[in-house]
Amino acid sequence: MTKATSATNTQRQFVVCINNDGYAASLECRKIYVSIADEEARRHKLMRVIDESGEDYLYPQKSFIAISLPQTVRRAVLTTL
Repeated sequence: MTKATSATNTQRQFVVCINNDGYAASLECRKIYVSIADEEARRHKLMRVIDESGEDYLYPQKSFIAISLPQTVRRAVLTTL
């Protein structure tokens, strides 16, 4: 995993962790996370995710599936960050 070192786009989407192999201390399987758009990371098949530490790090894209949430649920999840 790699910590963000430059400004990132604030576009966010929700993802569910489907595989935390190698990242058990940072990610929980079947948990919803917020992903921050990062074109450079995407080109390397990585995804910038706010993990259990509350910070954003890069993880393999294959560890997540993007999901869509109703607006009320979306607001509730975002207020917990």
